[in-house]
Amino acid sequence: MTERTQVAIVGAGPAGLLLSHLLDRAGIASIVIDARTREEIETTIRAGILEQGTVEVLSESGASDRVLSVGHRHEGIELRFEGEGHRIDFAATVGRAVWLYPQHEVLKDLVAARLAAGQDIRFGVTADAVDDVETDRPRVLATGPDGERIEIEADVVVGADGSRGVTRQAVTGAHGGYFREYPFAWFGILCEAPPSADELIYSNSPAGFALISQRSATVQRMYFQCDPDEDPERFSERELWDMLQERVPGTTLHEGPIFQRDVLRFRSFVAHRLLRGRVVLVGDAAHTVPPTGAKGMNLAVADVVLLADALRALLLEGDDRPLEAFPERALERIWKAQHFSWWMTSMLHVVPDASDFDRRRQVGELRSVVESEHGRAYLAEAYTGWSLAR
Repeated sequence: MTERTQVAIVGAGPAGLLLSHLLDRAGIASIVIDARTREEIETTIRAGILEQGTVEVLSESGASDRVLSVGHRHEGIELRFEGEGHRIDFAATVGRAVWLYPQHEVLKDLVAARLAAGQDIRFGVTADAVDDVETDRPRVLATGPDGERIEIEADVVVGADGSRGVTRQAVTGAHGGYFREYPFAWFGILCEAPPSADELIYSNSPAGFALISQRSATVQRMYFQCDPDEDPERFSERELWDMLQERVPGTTLHEGPIFQRDVLRFRSFVAHRLLRGRVVLVGDAAHTVPPTGAKGMNLAVADVVLLADALRALLLEGDDRPLEAFPERALERIWKAQHFSWWMTSMLHVVPDASDFDRRRQVGELRSVVESEHGRAYLAEAYTGWSLAR
């Protein structure tokens, strides 16, 4: 039996759920499927720096009230190098801010909002393939939690199923995309401790990069640069704290029991195609960025804002021009975000074969940013987010 809907969304992450929310507000029906359970979606810990535009979309659309009441507004970050901290004041330079609000909290809000609205979200449903891509009735073939076969026919299929999902293959085929892998990763910890700083610290040191972040008054998230093949269980807690402290000279970290540790590889990717027929890619299915620039989820939200407008034009007005223009418009922001993420990453991390020249040049670059009004303004503008097309 084939089910019918206007938009079939593969993936119940931030992109898929926010898109279904915006479409519902316009009176457009959708079905969202995801291979994960609701608990898995809501408890997977991810970073959570939200651009001002992302916060405005979530709050103004009614997708999240907690982002403003629970999230923490940050008006700057610290760049630390050569044992000294240099604050980039977002409010003073560009009049904007970011919010510390973890991705799993965003997902809790979106799932609750969609279920309260009667949204058709199906957990534990695995997309196996997308057929009839070049027609105006593409189909998602899937398997339910009990092994039952599911077929969903739609006017448009949206791939929001991440970098390993089936929709990217349906759109790009064997052509893939533009790809770069970095020679380092982040060793991340979650610990029970008070915050070591009021705002995020991005630290460049001869021992490597470190990021000192926060989660709450009692739980903190921190990262340090490591080898991509590092074993998360290799080090004792004492060794981890010593390595973190070595990478943040001049700042004394508040230590506490470490209850989670992981290694996050760094990759940059942009799909060669974002649209094929009536199948379109958004979020991590379309692109991935290193986490240094805090662009991942924010870029997904920017995709969705553009796509929601294009789908309203197509499905409510019969105008397919905005959907055809979606890839070009989305890619403008995607490549700006790729550059910013690469720039922050290369400026702050120590590559394995760095020479003395490389290290001194890197410090010169950091000084060029923090000692220049225009350098600070560029970083602040890109970090807090460019205007959304709304």
